[in-house]
Amino acid sequence: MTALTDGAVLRPARPGDEAGILACIQSLADYEREPDAVDNTVEMLSATLFGEDPRAFAFVVAGEDGEVRAIAIWFLTYSTWTGKHGIWLEDLYVHERYRSNGYGVALLSALAAECLTRGYPRLEWTVLDWNEPAIGFYRALGAEAMEEWTTRRVTGAALEALAQR
Repeated sequence: MTALTDGAVLRPARPGDEAGILACIQSLADYEREPDAVDNTVEMLSATLFGEDPRAFAFVVAGEDGEVRAIAIWFLTYSTWTGKHGIWLEDLYVHERYRSNGYGVALLSALAAECLTRGYPRLEWTVLDWNEPAIGFYRALGAEAMEEWTTRRVTGAALEALAQR
């Protein structure tokens, strides 16, 4: 647990944080212009983050009252080239009223430290190409764009069709 300057703490998520984490996820979806895209629930988050065999993890910034103010949700990747795992940051979100308190930097710093502690050479994530504030923030922290790479996704009917081939 890391104490932050305003009395908030950065810590691994724990049972009881699910509603606050879900509120951050919904706020992020709203910001990313996809307000109806979140199907996740408190119960699903509980199973994913705290179930018998967790495959995703989260750090939160919580206020003195326990309110979840910011999240970093992540999972492990694997590089066949390095032969090592890495961390994929799925979501980083700081509630708007708490921005400029250093929470985003603190969460990314915690993830970088997690990488180093575990011997992982990579911390990676995506950012929407129109999200200039986030791009500038990441650039200031030394994150480089991987311009030669594009993300591909198969979902819905295309996923079903591919599974039948």
